[in-house]
Amino acid sequence: MTKPLSPSDYLKKILTARVYDVAVESGLEVAKNLSVRLHNTVLLKREDQQPVFSFKLRGAYNKMAHLSAAQLKKGVICASAGNHAQGVAMSAQKLGTRAVIVMPTTTPQLKVDAVRALGGDVVLHGDSYSDAHTHAVQLEKKRGLTFVHPFDDPDVIAGQGTIAMEMLRQHPGPLHAVFVAIGGGGLISGMANYIKAVRPDIQVIGVQMNDSDAMTQSVAAKKRVALHDVGLFSDGTAVKLVGEETFRISQALVDEFISVDTDEVCAAIKDVFVDTRSIVEPAGALAVAAIKKYVALHKTKGETYAAVLCGANMNFDRLRFVAERAGVGEEREALFAVTIPEERGSFKRFCEVIGTLPGGSRSVTEFNYRISDQAKAHVFVGLTTQKGESAKIAANFTRHGFKALDLTHDDLAQEHIRHMVGGHSSLSKDERLLRFVFPERPGALMKFLAAMQPGWNISLFHYRNQGADFGRILVGLQVPKADNKAFKTFLDTLGYPHVEETSNPAYQLFLQS
Repeated sequence: MTKPLSPSDYLKKILTARVYDVAVESGLEVAKNLSVRLHNTVLLKREDQQPVFSFKLRGAYNKMAHLSAAQLKKGVICASAGNHAQGVAMSAQKLGTRAVIVMPTTTPQLKVDAVRALGGDVVLHGDSYSDAHTHAVQLEKKRGLTFVHPFDDPDVIAGQGTIAMEMLRQHPGPLHAVFVAIGGGGLISGMANYIKAVRPDIQVIGVQMNDSDAMTQSVAAKKRVALHDVGLFSDGTAVKLVGEETFRISQALVDEFISVDTDEVCAAIKDVFVDTRSIVEPAGALAVAAIKKYVALHKTKGETYAAVLCGANMNFDRLRFVAERAGVGEEREALFAVTIPEERGSFKRFCEVIGTLPGGSRSVTEFNYRISDQAKAHVFVGLTTQKGESAKIAANFTRHGFKALDLTHDDLAQEHIRHMVGGHSSLSKDERLLRFVFPERPGALMKFLAAMQPGWNISLFHYRNQGADFGRILVGLQVPKADNKAFKTFLDTLGYPHVEETSNPAYQLFLQS
């Protein structure tokens, strides 16, 4: 059995890694605006400025540069959601070999086109990285190709570790923590090995999406944990199972793990844009989102943190979604459901309360209302606010006689209810409300409809394309109580991620009879 590589072994591999035939030494820049806001110095490692707009080029080339002439003659193969694929394709182009790239069908078209432009032979297969990986392993054996793993390979890990080598050379001064996004774990494994070998005083903090936290769960369980589903907003880190080697390294060397949500990442994308005028992809903003969360939790001042902007392969259409959610992620907008009496003068009185809320003048960002009851009206209102104020504002409304529900962090309200106020129906008997995540591909809706029982009726359907790889759908289904068992079987068989929202207070106020 091969002895595991030690941090000193990895240090040697990183120091001798071959990456600069294709990669550049990326800049380490101060995020001036964010640093002032956080009262700490925030450094941005600009891997978004690599030739393929991602750090993945480093590990891919280092692995392929160590292959034999015979291996290069036959060609290489990899599985990737996009960034590693571009790294392999460019490396193959540089080394004069053939690259077969297996990508999930959910991969953004931007990344598929980029791989093809670099000469990669693209094969689309499966819904996730795991599906693509399985298919790539089959093709590897069938065609005699060499597999270039996106993260679980010592040469790949060493290539990514050169980022830490550059960072510590560029900033020899005090550095309290380095924040690194984690998908399969290759990036943080390389960086942690170098940092802990050279500057063990620096904290290495791993960052994951709250819906794609395989490494965090694995380290907590002390064994690799395979996730059933992963969120795809941050497609660059959407990995169901981390690598064996990356798990071993992360368990030993990573000091802390932080999870962030979609709204926090959207706000971080905006933060990076404000300081750099560059737009990173969601995975590229994870580290910045985590720094903000870390500072808020620990109340630090005067420290220095570094974030790796690991990628910028963003679909332009997704910016619409990012812009919408950034305000909530920054908590600069708060949303409320407010109940007011359906009587003369009450609306004016409600507006007067808004004008006298604590904290200064506020702008109304959204206001939705439809008469539906002789005694009371339900108003959906958005207000400009500061971080952490929404609960206080809701309580203030209630003190003035207007019952208020804080919807600022309610996903159902954010994604659907705000666009559907006034949808009460006296005909919606036995209605159950569910949010689904449908893959954005032909046939997804037909699969849903075909699995339904003939006696069930769709009473509500809401969908809005956000430029993401998966669509978020809100569906009302009239299901007799006697069919509850069959309905559960239907949901389990369908296999689409879903959340039942029938008891959600936002639904009960604005849609349910």
